[in-house]
Amino acid sequence: MKKPLVKILMALAGLILINLLASLIYTRFDLTEDKRYTLSEPAERSAESFQSPVIVDVLLGGNLPPEFIKLKTETQQILEEFASVNSNIKFSFVDPLVNVESIEGTITELQALGLTPARVTVENDTKVSQEIVFPWAMVNYNNTTVKVSLLKNKLGVSTEERVNNSVQHLEYAFADAFTKINIKEKKRIAVIKGNGELEDIYLADFLTTIRDYYNIGAITLDSVSTNPKKTLEQLKGYDLALIAKPTDAFTDAEKYIMDQYMVNGGKSVWLIDQVNMELDSLFNESGRAMALPRDLNLNDFLFRYGVRINPVLVNDMYFTQIVLATGDGNASQYEPVPWLYNPMVFSKNDHPINNNIEALRFQFANTIDTISNSYKKTILFQSSPLSKVDGTPRQISLDLINTPPEREQFNEGDRPMAVLIEGTFTSAYANRIKPVALENPVEKDIENKMLVVADGDIIKNQLRNGRPLELGYDKWTNNYYGNKEFLINAFNYMLDDTGLINIRNKKVAIPFLDEKKISGQRTKWQLLNIALPVVLTLVLGLLFNFFRRRKYGS
Repeated sequence: MKKPLVKILMALAGLILINLLASLIYTRFDLTEDKRYTLSEPAERSAESFQSPVIVDVLLGGNLPPEFIKLKTETQQILEEFASVNSNIKFSFVDPLVNVESIEGTITELQALGLTPARVTVENDTKVSQEIVFPWAMVNYNNTTVKVSLLKNKLGVSTEERVNNSVQHLEYAFADAFTKINIKEKKRIAVIKGNGELEDIYLADFLTTIRDYYNIGAITLDSVSTNPKKTLEQLKGYDLALIAKPTDAFTDAEKYIMDQYMVNGGKSVWLIDQVNMELDSLFNESGRAMALPRDLNLNDFLFRYGVRINPVLVNDMYFTQIVLATGDGNASQYEPVPWLYNPMVFSKNDHPINNNIEALRFQFANTIDTISNSYKKTILFQSSPLSKVDGTPRQISLDLINTPPEREQFNEGDRPMAVLIEGTFTSAYANRIKPVALENPVEKDIENKMLVVADGDIIKNQLRNGRPLELGYDKWTNNYYGNKEFLINAFNYMLDDTGLINIRNKKVAIPFLDEKKISGQRTKWQLLNIALPVVLTLVLGLLFNFFRRRKYGS
């Protein structure tokens, strides 16, 4: 009797010892094939330095549609990983629409904060209902709050793909938020003025968004003609220069100052329209306007860095719509119509900048040729295979919407429209006469990057009642495009020293059940999982009694 008791006591002692060791030595094992619960080093660094509580409120509490239950579970898992890195990170799930006096009023308030709801159609047998979900998280630290979008929408994807995209984005989304609220010294961005660039109100949404990451200032190149040295010194105080849709030609002196800024390590983003054409120009009595080449005097400059922007217009069978008014007075109706000069450009997901983002909207865009030289050139976006180009000068007419496109003509596709250039920059004015005299001009410097996009309007937000709307949102069709995310990713990539942007390349695959197969085979699986075990139990019981009676019966 003593030996069994001793064994029981030893087993209990062993269990207690294992629990004590587990409480002292904490570790987690990620057994997933894609290691989606293992944080990358940049993500861990983003969470390590918090010395006081970071409160994360995830607005995915309450009853959720099935796809959002999966998103909630994955969000909880990734936040647990961040909390294991730094115990100051605390999180909770809340339902923003529970215990409120007015659901509609609360929805309006949340939308005013920039928290766009997702409206989800839920089908359950013959019943169809629509649910409103706010797939957002709020990260709070030292009186600073950062919004985190948990849902990644992409045009034309299935529910499973949407959740996959969202889960794949979670690590970067939270690491980015932790980085933003803990930035101690921001890098600086110069918005270049003086050559007819976009007015500030059309850049407002994008510049407001990136203020979370960077400090922003304006540099006017007009002063180059009087004091080029001072202008260059001012530019050198910035890490990146944004040139957004210039309409006036650059002088040779201005190009040289920009060149010297770049070979001194300054990054640059060039958003260029090489054709003078605006949609508003068509809204006249004739409905026609001339598209003319725009001479910005940048061809030789950009050519030295390996690209050439062509004065042509892209026509694409993958297009975005414009809205035209039909009828008079109160009988007017606004109808969305196809517009081939506004390409809808999809990402190839082959670079941290363009990975897992919504389609972009280009407007009267040009094409880019890449020239063979020592620089690495990455084509981030290009026209679809079903596209062609129109040369200029050319008359553009609204009658285009009434003319069905001839598909066989759209055979000049895959034309580059956004190109990233990387390498050791050599001055475009090396071994040439310099437009202005500078002390100690630089011919060649360290590794650098520049981005060239053949559409200046890619950064332009629309206005409503004189106030800027979100970049990428089209007020006429209520569609959202990925313009803002693309530009933010590009800026982060070009200025990111932590490697955080590379998290976007992480691939995650979430297995899903086939709802149609489940519905069609429901009875079969109910019988297998419920009826079969009961039948087997009864049969085994009967057999047991039969053999028992046979063996022990009289």
